[in-house]
Amino acid sequence: MSEQFTPAEEKNLTPFFTNLDEPVFGLKLPQEVAGALFSRYSRSAKSLRRTFLDEFLGDPELALKDLLGGQALASDDSAALKKARAFYERVLVGYGDDSVAQLGAAHIACERISNVAANILEDARIGIAPLEKSTRYVRFDQKDESGNYAFYREPKIMASPHRAAYLELLNLLFETYSRQIDPVIEFVKRSLPIQKIEIRNPQTGKAVSYQEAERDEKLKKWAEGAYLSTVRAHACDVLRGYLPAATLTNAGFFGVGQAFEYLLTKLYSHELTEAGELAAAIHRELNHLIPSFVKRAQFSDYLAESYRATRALSGQLVTEPPVKAGGPVTLVEYDGEAEEKVVAAILYPHSRHSLAELRRLVARMGPGERKRLLDEYLKRRRGRRDKPGRAFEQVYYTFDILGNLGLYRDLHRHRILTQERQDFTTAHGYDTPPEIEAAGFKPDFHRCMEKAAEVYEKIYRDLPLEAQYVVPFAYKIRWHMKMNLREAVFIGELRTMPQGHPDYRFIVQEMWRKIQEVHPTLAEYARFIDWKTYRLGRLQSEMRSEYKKSLT
Repeated sequence: MSEQFTPAEEKNLTPFFTNLDEPVFGLKLPQEVAGALFSRYSRSAKSLRRTFLDEFLGDPELALKDLLGGQALASDDSAALKKARAFYERVLVGYGDDSVAQLGAAHIACERISNVAANILEDARIGIAPLEKSTRYVRFDQKDESGNYAFYREPKIMASPHRAAYLELLNLLFETYSRQIDPVIEFVKRSLPIQKIEIRNPQTGKAVSYQEAERDEKLKKWAEGAYLSTVRAHACDVLRGYLPAATLTNAGFFGVGQAFEYLLTKLYSHELTEAGELAAAIHRELNHLIPSFVKRAQFSDYLAESYRATRALSGQLVTEPPVKAGGPVTLVEYDGEAEEKVVAAILYPHSRHSLAELRRLVARMGPGERKRLLDEYLKRRRGRRDKPGRAFEQVYYTFDILGNLGLYRDLHRHRILTQERQDFTTAHGYDTPPEIEAAGFKPDFHRCMEKAAEVYEKIYRDLPLEAQYVVPFAYKIRWHMKMNLREAVFIGELRTMPQGHPDYRFIVQEMWRKIQEVHPTLAEYARFIDWKTYRLGRLQSEMRSEYKKSLT
């Protein structure tokens, strides 16, 4: 039975809640008030709406009736909203803890930041969701109103003797990208003419040739639009290797207050000038949106001094040169009892035994019995969106990866795992896209990459962290990823889709070859990994987009 309210109470509650008679409802309140209300509600026997009526609505300090006027929010600097924020802080002290800071959130846009800074921001894994400007769909051949290409002028480098070399190199990289973008688009068209491309009808899924599509005006239009979009994206994919880490990008972030507070603390404590500048700018804007949630964000002696001391000691302890890498993906660590752990975890919620007992029981099972249970658990998956269950979280893999900076940016966005990268560097060499060579641009490409390495080494001797800004996306960097099997399935099935960039598709396929070698039975259940290679793999996805656009 739903809670009963008097007519007067209903009138007071209506502006603040999406309904008054259902057990599930939404709140139409300022975030500070909602956070304080949830905090108090967690320690009360009353319902949330009753708590709001009895303890919040009539509080003169809160002045909720003035704040909303029964309908609309007041401005950010209104006296009523300031009262609400002060009230939140008082209630937080009385009833809450740090978890209450998870109850307020904000959207923040960061524009014209470098890719170095974007990666630092996107290191935040929990509580923050990023979305960044793509190098696939946006060309980087345009200059701004001052005639400058879109790259970050790093202050310490610009104030150093390396200024001229820095500007000369980055302008060279952007000029070469700009000069080659249209010729590469034409090269891709010649190499893969639309007449030779298989097309799938987005309505039926049937494969048709372009000649067949020409007979249907709508299908022809979809095919040509998708083809041109795919060709342009492919050319941008090929040429992104020229772009330096200083390239300016835009990124949007949605996050909860607790996550933003820690992100700001890390940025304030970072060695790079850009990070500190971003901390101040983001903090300023969050003070307009959720000030109570980021009030404690500040420079941390602990983070700053620990980083400096650890880096200095590492330089003393690690003096031997690195051994040449054996391959792009190394499986450093895996679980020798993976199958037993997964099967025991499948059984666990359906039994009354301890996990240790179930593991002993599974160890005595034959391969056929284990396989039978695994089949029942996973055989009904119809596609990658049907996720394996949590039993797959019992098993972990650690990969050491050597791949170009461009593909790192794509894989870095995954959240439910542990990643740690080394500084961007030119020490590991670079990847040359085959299309660069085929289009006749190999000499230009190598000249740019060698020049970048030369400038990097000079800057590195004086400003090792700032030297990262000159590293082009084609250069390889090293990072490790530790993930459970469930996340490995998710990454494998998502990142091998035909429309994915060939570089990261290859890396993820290699990761799964390593898993197949050590856990062949479990690997069978990652059924939607695509092992093929594609040229213009994004075409079918673009066809669907063209079809959807035609419906609007």
